[in-house]
Amino acid sequence: MGTKKTQKDSFESSLKRLESIVESLEGGKVSLDEAVGLYEEGIKLSRDCAERLKATELKIRRLAKSAGDDLEVTDVEEG
Repeated sequence: MGTKKTQKDSFESSLKRLESIVESLEGGKVSLDEAVGLYEEGIKLSRDCAERLKATELKIRRLAKSAGDDLEVTDVEEG
C-alpha cells in the first residue's frame, strides 16, 4: 500500500509537476501529440491548484473570523 499524501504534499507535488510541464512545453522538444497531452495535464493541475488555494483562503478567512482576530486578510492582485 502507498502512503497517503497530505494536502500540502499533494499541492506541492502538483505545482512541481506543473512547472515541469511548462519547462517541457517551452523547451519545444516534445512531439505535437506529447505537447497536447502535457497541455491537457497542465490545465487539470492548474485548476486543481487554484481550487486548493481558494479553499485554503476561505479556511483562513473563516478561522480568522471565528477567532475574533483583527487579522486583515487581503486579496492578492493577480498580475
